[in-house]
Amino acid sequence: MDAPPPIHGRGTSRNPANRFERIEVEYDPNEFDPDAPAPKTEFYWDDSKTILAKNDSPDIPFNFSINPYRGCEHGCVYCFARPFHEFLGYSSGLDFETKIHVKRNGPELLRREFMKPTWQPQVVSISGVTDPYQPVEARLKATRGLLEVFAEFRNPVGLITKNALVTRDIDLLSELAKHGCASVAVSITTLDESIARKMEPRTSTIAKRFEAVKRLTDAGVPVAVMLAPIVPGLTDNDIPGLVERAAENGAKRVALLPIRLPREVGPLFEEWLSAHFPGHKDKVLSRIREMRGGELNDGRFGKRMQGEGKRAEHLHRLFRLAVNKHNMNVERFNYNAGAFKRPGATKLLFEK
Repeated sequence: MDAPPPIHGRGTSRNPANRFERIEVEYDPNEFDPDAPAPKTEFYWDDSKTILAKNDSPDIPFNFSINPYRGCEHGCVYCFARPFHEFLGYSSGLDFETKIHVKRNGPELLRREFMKPTWQPQVVSISGVTDPYQPVEARLKATRGLLEVFAEFRNPVGLITKNALVTRDIDLLSELAKHGCASVAVSITTLDESIARKMEPRTSTIAKRFEAVKRLTDAGVPVAVMLAPIVPGLTDNDIPGLVERAAENGAKRVALLPIRLPREVGPLFEEWLSAHFPGHKDKVLSRIREMRGGELNDGRFGKRMQGEGKRAEHLHRLFRLAVNKHNMNVERFNYNAGAFKRPGATKLLFEK
């Protein structure tokens, strides 16, 4: 099926079928109107009943996570979270970028969890699925509200983002870091801004992300740089340079994750390559399949994060050489769960 032409500022222009729905809308190239306005992003209040998601994956180093947003404005075409949008009745394509659910009651729910006597202080990740600092966060402050609760209780928190907006919350993050209760991972996928603008169109620029690494580090916040994801045949040559710039800007740790394309993300990524990098398409897809057992995705625990085979080994070897050259990953950050405090807990007991 023909795909709609690319939309400026969007990772994809298509809405593939939702695997849970019986009705599907197909694109008709004969009905395409080049003068039609681009789809606007819509936001919906998501009044969730709980805020902590329990992780049972053995290859993820935390037990709980929080996703302040469902869907993501950043529009990264490769995002593994896209299929989750189908559980809301949407498509994993353009809907994922334009129909965003906001958990406005997140701070209230989190405070309730931390006040429970059964809560065992431990690191909670924000977010690990969709970005907690996507552009609308500047206005809605859903993530900042959560960080205020983390600071109130001194519960350890780790953030993952592609947006320099994280520096807005340096006041809270540096205060938490004084107690060993905060770290930030900034994801930077390439050194080529022209690739980044097409692949992850509404993220911060590469320069701003590295600047965020430096500002956070200078403020005493432990920072890691995530080379995630690396696309073999397109961005893998940037690995040494990415590690070097991470070191130059104060990061002590770096990590690499090869691209994986679950479910509908695979066809969307193929269409994206056809539209933006047709000369690289066959090489890129072939190399991804080399790392994923002949497929575009391998969801097996122990394999999905790192890949396997000679192609994956080559990426990780290149990465390790750069890490050793710049003396990275020597220091290990350990969260301090012992700093946790439950303000007003005694008073609350007498009020019951």
